[in-house]
This record gives sequence, structure tokens and C-alpha cells, in this order.
Amino acid sequence: MEPERRKKLACLEQRIGYSFKDESLLNMALTHTSYVKGDGRASAHNERLEFLGDAVLELCISEYLYNRFADYNEGDMTRLRAQTVCEGALFEVAKRLELGRLLLLGKGEDHSGGREKPSILSDAVEAVIGALYIDGGMETAKGFIMNFIGTAMQTAVSEGPHKDYKTMLQEYVQKRHLGQISYVLTGSTGPDHSKVFDMDVTIAGVTAGSGEGKTKQEAGQQAAKAALTGLGIISAPEGIKD
Repeated sequence: MEPERRKKLACLEQRIGYSFKDESLLNMALTHTSYVKGDGRASAHNERLEFLGDAVLELCISEYLYNRFADYNEGDMTRLRAQTVCEGALFEVAKRLELGRLLLLGKGEDHSGGREKPSILSDAVEAVIGALYIDGGMETAKGFIMNFIGTAMQTAVSEGPHKDYKTMLQEYVQKRHLGQISYVLTGSTGPDHSKVFDMDVTIAGVTAGSGEGKTKQEAGQQAAKAALTGLGIISAPEGIKD
């Protein structure tokens, strides 16, 4: 690793408050796939670390919510967790740590504004968490999460666990880059004063859930709920927030 690169990573370590035993892990966490596949100047990118960091992040947030809110049910905690680990919250952490200027990107991705893309930056935060977990263990990773993502968690808690299912599904799909979400009205039954609407939700063109309701909004909420259930995100019956 070049001395200038080491110097930049050392500055990031100061901001994080942790010194890596294996500095190559931090470097890998900040190496985008385009840098490897496009330019071939590195042998490893951050996708595997991102996968691990995502799991560590969700576990830490889940543990905090479980211990902190004994009166919250599974659905409440799931929605709060989704608000905390969403792309927007991680993007804010990346900006605070100035990860954009430290990313190793392919020339094409760099020229297209990759250093400012929320998806790339939020993925880099998860990769850093993965690197911290491998290098320093769970307590190190948890310390970072509570220090840098705690603000998003407190905001979510103050707003309450009441995000609707459509918002929850949107954040889940965006975070995992699963494709575009569309809601399709498939039919309605009953007289004009008492109609029941049928709605499907599709992800990347594939039907993920169906629902019905007395309004189109409620039908969409029910379809999103069915999709979340099918994805294994929620399981217990819950009420709808219009």
C-alpha cells in the first residue's frame, strides 16, 4: 500500500476511534467493485465485507431495541430497525466520515459521481462495519455502530415505530437494490359507496404481494404487508396505518 494511502486511512482511523491491526481490511472496505473489475488494480473489493457488516448492524440494532423497549412487539421493532439501517441513515454516516474521498473507484464510476452516490456510500459504511468486526470483534463493531448510527436510531425512536408498510417495503428494497416497486390496481368489487379494491405490488416486475381494502391506499398497504411477510421481514398479524 502506498504511503499516501496509508496516511489517508490513518486519518479515517482517528475519526472512527479505532486503529486496525490489519489495515488491508479497511482498505478493502473502501474498494468498490468497479475498481477491481474495471481497472484491475486490486484483487478484492468490499461486497463480502458489506454482506457481513449488514448482518452485524442488524444484530446490534435488534439487540438494542429488544433490550430497550420491552413493550414493543416484533412489528414495532422491525419498523424501527428499518428506519435506523436505511440507506439514508448510512449515507449520513458516510458523509460525516468523509468516506467519499477515500473510496477506490473505477474511472467510469468516479466520473459519473460515484463518490456522492448514496447507494455506494451506504454500502461502504456496512463494509467498514464488517471490517471492524473481523479486526476487532463484536464489541468494536458495536461501539462504532452506537457512536455513528446512534443518532439515526434515536431519531427513529423519537418518531415512533409507526412507519407504514409501503414505506418499510420501499426502504428494504432500496437498501438491497432489488429493483423497482410498482403498485397495480387489479380490480374492485361492490357498489360505488362500498367498494373493495384489489392491489398487487411488484418488485422488478414480479408480483411480491396482493391485498385488498376499502380504499386504494389500504389495499396498497395490505399488498406491501403481504410482500414483507413473503420476504420474511414480518410475520405476526398487525394493523394498517393509512
